[in-house]
Amino acid sequence: MARFLFVVLPVFSHLNAPLAIGQALTAAGHEVAWCGPRSDLRPLIGPDATLFPTGKRWYRPDDESGMAAVRSLWTGHVLPVNRFIRDAAEQAVTEYRPDVVVVDQYALAGALAAHRHGVPWATFCVGMLELTPPTAEMPEFTDWVAAQVRRVWAMTDLPVDETLDLRFSPYLVIGLTTTALTGPAPMPARCVLTGPALGRRPNAPDFDWAAWAPDRRHVLVTVGTMAEHLARDFYRRVTAATAPLADRLQVILTAPADLVPDPPAHVLVAPRVPVLELMPRLDAVVSHGGLGTVSEALAHGVPVVVAPIRHDHPAIARQVTRAGAGREVSFHEATPAELTEAVTAVLDDPAYRAGAARVRDSFAAAGGASAAAAHLAALAATP
Repeated sequence: MARFLFVVLPVFSHLNAPLAIGQALTAAGHEVAWCGPRSDLRPLIGPDATLFPTGKRWYRPDDESGMAAVRSLWTGHVLPVNRFIRDAAEQAVTEYRPDVVVVDQYALAGALAAHRHGVPWATFCVGMLELTPPTAEMPEFTDWVAAQVRRVWAMTDLPVDETLDLRFSPYLVIGLTTTALTGPAPMPARCVLTGPALGRRPNAPDFDWAAWAPDRRHVLVTVGTMAEHLARDFYRRVTAATAPLADRLQVILTAPADLVPDPPAHVLVAPRVPVLELMPRLDAVVSHGGLGTVSEALAHGVPVVVAPIRHDHPAIARQVTRAGAGREVSFHEATPAELTEAVTAVLDDPAYRAGAARVRDSFAAAGGASAAAAHLAALAATP
């Protein structure tokens, strides 16, 4: 039996994968502790799990795209949040004495704490931005981000190790995807692709099943939790786009009620939904391109219309289309007619569901959370 410490960030969408991996480790008889925000983690891990709280530092959404969005991500969130969690991560490693530290790819303070104490650590990648960097579209990406990583080193009294990229553990990197999506893209050393890590979600909300229309096909529309402030017009266009299909389609749209006032009868609006419970019942998903949502859909063989916004979303949209598992549209510029055409295509053309099924099968073969847990257990057992 080994002891694992997960260091996570106060970003809700980053918690589902480590939660599932932690559940798999616990089921295999290992001990798991957590370092992260109490308000987010406690409802997920339960009252008895060991928790080293970091407090909560909110991510401040912006409307940037391209390299400007990358700069905003690092200077507005990654650097400040690592400064914020540095002491808690150090305390957690010191007191818990884990065999392996498991860190979010952006929780560099957790990697530094493990490095300081000579504890092996593993990285899990909740997105594709760092794993498959967009150097073609952003040639300055690699050098600029490397400079930001050096700034994280400067938060400590440790000498900078130029051979160590804190974003990627030299022991183990877990990519939550497969080559069915990424294609032949080069990966970091010691990287394993396990597919998405899906597990029990104790905080999953209730759903109004009485409003579910069993005689219609169903499409989930979501832009995640960090882009809703940009989505009012997109929701308006999606609502208009699906109106011609209202006699055979029901749309489940995740958004605050004030962003979609007076929705038409075929649109069911909810601030949150039990995603994994819905997925087997869906016919398509319209998404912003976050790896979590796209992977959850494809893990159930559900084709996707991707409207990428920023960060790794454009790359994921290209991966989906290359895999034949969906269509890409413009988040800001797609007209209702273009959205109608894309949604109709993924619903009615069996080629898209076949493409999604191929990705689903690759995810199943990769093993998901149980495979990730097995790799971590092997790392803990390595002398």
